[in-house]
Amino acid sequence: MMDARKMREKAFHDQEYADEVRWQAVDKYYSIIEGRARFWEDFLRARCAGKRVLEYGCGQGKYTPRLAEFGGNVTGIDLSETAMANARASARAAGVEVEFKAMDAEALDFPDQTFDVICGNAILHHLDLDRSFSEVARTLKPDGVAIFMEPLGHNPLINLKRRMTPTLRTPDEHPLKMSDFRLARKHFGSVDIHAYHLLSLTAVPFRRAAIFARLVAILDRLDAALFRWLPFTARYAWYAVAVLSDPRPVAAAAVEKDGAGD
Repeated sequence: MMDARKMREKAFHDQEYADEVRWQAVDKYYSIIEGRARFWEDFLRARCAGKRVLEYGCGQGKYTPRLAEFGGNVTGIDLSETAMANARASARAAGVEVEFKAMDAEALDFPDQTFDVICGNAILHHLDLDRSFSEVARTLKPDGVAIFMEPLGHNPLINLKRRMTPTLRTPDEHPLKMSDFRLARKHFGSVDIHAYHLLSLTAVPFRRAAIFARLVAILDRLDAALFRWLPFTARYAWYAVAVLSDPRPVAAAAVEKDGAGD
């Protein structure tokens, strides 16, 4: 039986997808994400061709067809049946072959070592991280790789903005902390973190100006230099991209055993 947390998440997203809710209060901040999105897309384009690919928490599957275009044999999963119905309809209309399954991301219905690539965008912060890292590690092939884009939870100004827009989020969301990435190292031999968007957030008020794209590019470079020279500042970024490899299935099996007594 689905626990209360998952029922809240499912109900929230079923309603969101049914109503086509737009995040108008925060959409403007997504004007600065080109650098992060380019890293994500280049990474997946280089790794998907001829591979089994899982989009983990794919929502309505708006990005999933791109993975198929990159040559992947693609499956998308999400807890929301509404999202999966919409994703199937969109894929059929676009003539794209993608498998969509309504599924609990913390208890994947796939055999061990199924996927070469697992990716997810803003999904982990909705989940029990130990269980989700465990399932990603279990279903990833030994030479496979996982990549996730996730919001970070250390910046007090960003957290204030989140508190000012509570209806845009479920009560169980938890933007990731650096301790969460240490937890990931329990399940993966390699955890590579790329931080994005700290100084570049100051470009948002200029998003309609002719110089906007150039300004964001300059600030992205300054962010990269700042995070390299003063690594502790990376925790105050808005987002991080985590690249996980060298899965540790023994650790994954231990979590499953521990969870049996819950």
